[in-house]
Amino acid sequence: MKIGALTEVASGECRVALTPESALQLQKLGHDCVIEAGAGLRAGFTDAAYQAAGVSVLPSAQAVADAADVVVKVRGPEPAELDLLHEGQTLISFFWPAQNPELLEQARAKGVTAVAMDMVPRISRAQKMDALSSMANLAGYRAVIEAANNFPRFFTGQVTAAGKVPPAKVLVVGAGVAGLAAIGASVSLGAITYAFDVRPEVAEQIGSMGAEFVYLDFAESAQDGAATGGYAAPSSPEFREAQLKKFRELAPDMDIVITTALIPGRPAPKLWTADMVALMKRGSVIVDLAAERGGNCDLTVPDEKIVTDNGVTVIGYTDFPSRMAAQASSLYANNIRHMMTDLTPKKDGVIDHNMEDDVIRGATVTKAGETTWPPPPPKIQAIAAQKPKEKPKELTPAERRAQEVAAFKAQTRNQIGLLAIGGGLLLLAGWFAPASFMSHFIVFVLSCFVGFQVIWNVSHSLHTPLMAITNAISSIIILGALLQIGSGNWLVIVLAALSVLMAGVNIFGGFLVTRRMLAMFQKS
Repeated sequence: MKIGALTEVASGECRVALTPESALQLQKLGHDCVIEAGAGLRAGFTDAAYQAAGVSVLPSAQAVADAADVVVKVRGPEPAELDLLHEGQTLISFFWPAQNPELLEQARAKGVTAVAMDMVPRISRAQKMDALSSMANLAGYRAVIEAANNFPRFFTGQVTAAGKVPPAKVLVVGAGVAGLAAIGASVSLGAITYAFDVRPEVAEQIGSMGAEFVYLDFAESAQDGAATGGYAAPSSPEFREAQLKKFRELAPDMDIVITTALIPGRPAPKLWTADMVALMKRGSVIVDLAAERGGNCDLTVPDEKIVTDNGVTVIGYTDFPSRMAAQASSLYANNIRHMMTDLTPKKDGVIDHNMEDDVIRGATVTKAGETTWPPPPPKIQAIAAQKPKEKPKELTPAERRAQEVAAFKAQTRNQIGLLAIGGGLLLLAGWFAPASFMSHFIVFVLSCFVGFQVIWNVSHSLHTPLMAITNAISSIIILGALLQIGSGNWLVIVLAALSVLMAGVNIFGGFLVTRRMLAMFQKS
């Protein structure tokens, strides 16, 4: 069968659903590929690159629609694009059936089989086709880049000859795919990063990435806040009020806020209100990744960047993945290729639209003149239910003091026990060992004790040239060893010689390492 890619007609859209690399892979499945002339130019793929990959370049969208059995797109189809298709064709693109009932009805009436990439179920087997996640990953990363471009300071803290620069404080609201990508980029740039999500089970993920999870003192925050597929579920009015109260507390301290909260089939929840924007410092930046669904911020204007009266920049772009068109096209084209792999199980170029397959059934919204959306629940749940971890109880000063006293008593008991055992061993040694051995042994023990006490009270300075001096001080044991090396007892001589050897390595090794460290900072 022939797979055809159309030029995206949405304003500002630079992505393309077919790349030369994905075309080569589709041909291995037994398919032929065609593309509208110039469809990949905005993503950096020339017509010549497609022709080199064996793709036929056709002059118009109508020519592609007439030639192709499967039409692939990025954005949902416009009514005029659906008019180009005919009965029996397959369309693969984003579709958003809940938000576009008219398009759904048009596709059904045309007899088109529509596969919505936004409806791919979030189960493990379908991750390779999860276009929402691949695009959200790019959007989260790009949100941080856009924030940095509009933020008038460094992200990372710096201490320079001209003065000290504090690190930026970033709050990411929503820790889905986009949120985690934003956290990763923000932490990598050196910002102090905080993150909030209604699902407490993601706190561990957030912490592992170097950010701090924002907890709420609310009973619902300890419950499972995830809906089917790992998305956040709508919150109760009481939880929402507690959430907004927490955000108002954080707003004056935050330099950058990135909101990513979406609920499938619903407008984006309003989480960052106008009064919170008014509390923020001049020069702060808000990036609203939910702008296309109405925005999480009250002041968001879709596809625009505005500056408020108090100097806060609110970015409501809806084309973050398109701003990284080459990378986004490659990832999306791979998602399409994996979908075609499932639709072509025999790799013979013949599509087997198996409606018993959870992934194919879940993504198919119209077929053979019928509307097949919404799909039945998948047989395999997207994310296994996890028991949320309880928030650690905050200890009172009296409880902390009681813990410290208990720990001190336990440590004291351990030390007394060790001293008793050591005293008993020394008593036995004194009872049976000759007097000459005991005199040497006492010198050895005192040397170890003095050396230990000296080193224990020296501050850690391994990152400075004092490291060599610290190591030299630790070699005070060498004094005791030198005093014993002339002894007539062969065992004492051997032990003293080993002590001198090890202390010498410690001294000279410390100075050698320090010399190499200093050499790293010398100008060439």
